[in-house]
Order: sequence, then C-alpha cells, then structure tokens
Amino acid sequence: MMKLVDTHCHLDWNAFDPDREAVIERALRAGVRRMITIGVDAPSSRRAIELAEQHDSVYAAVGLHPNDCAAFAAATLQEIRSLARHPKVVAIGEIGLDYYWRKVDHDTQARAFRAQLALAAEINKPVIIHSRDAAPEVLKILEDFVAHTARLSGTLHSYFDDLATARRAFDLNFCIGITGPITFKKSSREREIIRQAPLDRLLLETDAPFLTPEPHRGERNEPAYVRYVAETIASVRGQTVEEIARQSTQNAERLFGLL
Repeated sequence: MMKLVDTHCHLDWNAFDPDREAVIERALRAGVRRMITIGVDAPSSRRAIELAEQHDSVYAAVGLHPNDCAAFAAATLQEIRSLARHPKVVAIGEIGLDYYWRKVDHDTQARAFRAQLALAAEINKPVIIHSRDAAPEVLKILEDFVAHTARLSGTLHSYFDDLATARRAFDLNFCIGITGPITFKKSSREREIIRQAPLDRLLLETDAPFLTPEPHRGERNEPAYVRYVAETIASVRGQTVEEIARQSTQNAERLFGLL
C-alpha cells in the first residue's frame, strides 16, 4: 500500500466531533500513515497536541492564524512557545497574512507573523504559512527575514499563487502544499504550476474539513481523501501515483522531521 502524509488538516474542528476516531482509522486504511493537525490559535493548538498524544499517527503544529491574531501580545507568543516544546509538535503554524477576509488589520497580522517566524528560527522548527491575497507581502517578509535574521524552512499552505512566486519560495528552501482544488476542472493554471515545480518541493494536504477534492466535492473533507490530490499530481506530471506518494512522503519527513 502507498504511504501518504496529510501535512495539513484540522482534526480538532467540530465537524469531526461525531466520528473523529473513525476518520483517523479511515485515513490509516487508505495509506495515510501520518497526519499533521494544525492550530490556528492557542486553544486549537492545545487541542492539536491532545490529539497527537492520543494517536501515534497524528502530529501537531501550533500557532496563530492571521485571522485569529487580533489580540496578539507577548503573553500569547509565550504560550505558543511553551506549546511548541511538546515532542509531537513539528512546526509553527498556521501563520501568515490574509488580506481577503479583513478580520485583522494588516499591521497586527504582520507583527504576529514576524514574531512567530522569529520563534520558529529560535527553536529550529519549520513554519506552515497561510497566504491569501497577500503573496507579495508574505514573500517579502520571508526574504527579508532570511536575509537579515536567520535561515528558515517551511511550506506555503494550499498553494494557488503563480509560478514566479513559487520559485521565490523554492529559492528560500520552502515547499508548497497542494490541496483538493487541484482536482477541480477550473484549476488548469494551478495544474501547470504543479507540472513545472520540482517534485522534491511538493507536499500533500487536505485542509480537512475544508477544500474537499473531486469526487467528494460538497462533502466534508477528511485525511483519507489526500490520495485524490496525489492522483491528480501524478496525472499532471505523467508519473505514477506511487512515485508521487513516495517523494511527497520523503519531502514531509525531511521538512517536519517525522519519525
């Protein structure tokens, strides 16, 4: 059986309350050997760790999402720092900038983003970055940080920007995460980016319970469906799904230090 990694899901979300254990079991039966469940604020980061403690196959990321950082302060950052010490925390995330929803002013988002980048560099963990309608600003912050502060590693979650931006990310030693919309008919531009991207820079994601791929579009997403993302990437690149599974798993293991 193929070995897959879902590098971005939200297993603590209340959409999974009725059958969370069954969801994780279905993922394992589908070959998804590891899942990284992602925090968006301090409470969800704590829940992510609790799930990781309960399941050998589940790992956690902790951080403040740009839409959830309005009350960002030193005490909040200290709590994320403390949570990040847990042995099953493999990344700082989901962090970044979101100019689409306009829930938090840009300056506060940028301040929280930079502080969490600094934390990741301090504790030597990769970052999982949310970027929506903010790619130029996100890449500039990353490039400035690397140039003046420290080298980082990480991934741009659910990548749907252009190839030039992706190449800037690759130059920073970043990966890009590919989610369910790559399976949609309208995503021809994004599939062309995936065709040209280096295979050792691609990660598989679901963002479950969101961004459900075909053929389950309209339903709740779950980690077992990450195989549809792998199948689409294989088709686009003219490779076997086994090749995509093997390389994307190696990429995840390398970036996140998965055991």
